Amino acid sequence: MKKTLFAGIASLLLTLAVTAQQPTQPTTPPATQEQKKWNNPTVDSILSKYTLVPMPGPMTTEQVFPIMGQYQSNTNADQKITVTLDEQNKGFAWIEGLPEGRIKAVMKKGPATYKIPAQKTAEGNDVREGTMIYDKDANTFTLMLGRPFNDQDPASVFASTTEETTPTEMPVTKTKSNKTKTKVKKTTPPFVFTGTKVQQVTATNQQ
Repeated sequence: MKKTLFAGIASLLLTLAVTAQQPTQPTTPPATQEQKKWNNPTVDSILSKYTLVPMPGPMTTEQVFPIMGQYQSNTNADQKITVTLDEQNKGFAWIEGLPEGRIKAVMKKGPATYKIPAQKTAEGNDVREGTMIYDKDANTFTLMLGRPFNDQDPASVFASTTEETTPTEMPVTKTKSNKTKTKVKKTTPPFVFTGTKVQQVTATNQQ
């Protein structure tokens, strides 16, 4: 009787040991609705027509502020204008190459529409108010001094390059013959520069 009991216990232990050594077969969970959707042959056919492209890198300063550059005049091969950004404030630009000297401009509309406020240069020259616009797609740069900046339509100042001919009346003076004489102030036509970008400028200038 005891031999039979010991034999049964030994057989049970041996069975448990063998069972523990056998690897458990992994069970595959049922596919979810999302997985079934992506395993659809129609979806696979559509996705096969597209390829992933790398994410674009960060924009450079020149791409954000395309006004930067050197511009060759369309009418005078010897005249060039260089525009750089102010180092302290990227909303300001500096214009070099004009007879008046180094001129400051203020960005009014992105990416490349600037107002040139009336100012006096470091050389002591007076600068009339004006407008500066660069069309990146057409590679066209236009600058005008002598007309007020138009906030609603900045490009409208370039529609005509001739100054209004209406004279400005000055105070009336009398002569000995009792005849009146009106002094007329002559108007100065606006200065206009048109050109194309020929060289990219990467450095910024300090104010």
